[in-house]
Amino acid sequence: MKTKHFQRRSIVAILAAGFMASAMLITACNKDVTINNNTQMYTTSGNASGTQENPSNASSGSGTLSGTYNATTNVWQYTINWTNLTTTATAVEIHGPANIGVNGALNFALGITTGGVNGSASGSVTLSAQQEADLLAGKLYYTILSATYISGEIRGQITASAQ
Repeated sequence: MKTKHFQRRSIVAILAAGFMASAMLITACNKDVTINNNTQMYTTSGNASGTQENPSNASSGSGTLSGTYNATTNVWQYTINWTNLTTTATAVEIHGPANIGVNGALNFALGITTGGVNGSASGSVTLSAQQEADLLAGKLYYTILSATYISGEIRGQITASAQ
C-alpha cells in the first residue's frame, strides 16, 4: 500500500514539474515575440543640396534630416535642418516614390518649426502602408522650397536603416 501511494506522488510530482517547465518555455517564447515586434524601429537620414534637385541648381544651401520610424505604429519622427538658402524657406515637402534624380509626386507637406534662410522642421507623421514601403525602399525624398526656387531649392533622398 505504501509503495502505490509513493508511486502516485512521484507521478503527480513529475507531471507537475513537466507542466511548470512547459509553461515557462511558452512564456519565454512569448517574450521573444514581443521583443521582436518592439524592434521594428528604423533610423532615417538624408543630406540635401541644390545639386540633387531635378533640374539641379546653383544654391549653396544644404540640409540634413534625422529621425526614427516605428513600423509597429507607422509613426515617423523627423528633424530637418537647413542653412544658407538664398531666401527664407516657404515649404518643406516629402515626395515619392522616386529614385535619386527622378521627380516624384507630392506625398505631404511638413510644418516649418523655425523659418528663415537657416531653419528647421520637426514633428511626427503617421505613414500609410504605401508611404512606409516607399520609405523603407529609399524612394522618398524631401525638398525645401524658397521664393527663389519655388519648385525646390534643396533636395535630399531619405534612407532608412533598421536599428
